[in-house]
Amino acid sequence: MAQVFAAGGDRVAIHYRESGVLANELRDALPGHGHVVVQGDLADPEAVRAAVDGAAAALGGLDVLVNNAGVFTPHPIFDTSYEDWQREWRQTLDINLMGAANAIWCAARHMRQSGGRIINVSSRGAFRGEPKQAAYGASKAALNSLTQSLAVALAPYGIAVTAVAPGFVETDMASEHLNSERGDEIRAQSPFHRVARPEEVAAAVHWLASAEAQWAAGAIIDLNGASYLRT
Repeated sequence: MAQVFAAGGDRVAIHYRESGVLANELRDALPGHGHVVVQGDLADPEAVRAAVDGAAAALGGLDVLVNNAGVFTPHPIFDTSYEDWQREWRQTLDINLMGAANAIWCAARHMRQSGGRIINVSSRGAFRGEPKQAAYGASKAALNSLTQSLAVALAPYGIAVTAVAPGFVETDMASEHLNSERGDEIRAQSPFHRVARPEEVAAAVHWLASAEAQWAAGAIIDLNGASYLRT
């Protein structure tokens, strides 16, 4: 996503929690100038505010927010202790839902006068369910509701809020599953017999951030290669 925005002439703020070396390497590899790196734990509301405000200050404003951070950890109900169950739910909701909600609260204040775009990265799991990662599925379903609520609340200010809902994507987060014995089974879920490439999700996000996409406000776009269909 950072690459496609930079290639389009935008200045990009890259957020990271712990992978500072990788974030700086990405910044340095992006085309164009003026890109920045901001750090913060999205489970910490004050860290979110500092990251968003810091990015806006460094960029001279804020036009687009992409909420792409997330955790996807297993906690099957009969194989997880009650204490671990509580911990997994708190961690997942703090990052996947509250982190996004807090980032939007902060970003909206920088967009209020001139408008902007907010794109949330949801998941196929919000609709299909995640039996071994129930908190993840629930957090993404809540993120969809948040998207549509704020699409209505922020439209009068010229801020269009949307979401994309991918299935599996060839990223580091999914590599453990895609490289396991279940990898072929996962790819076979789609009639294309593969999972998404990151650039395919990035292309959809980039369009949703464009001036032409304002009328998509409130939309949740499925990006799962027909592996899960809904009406």
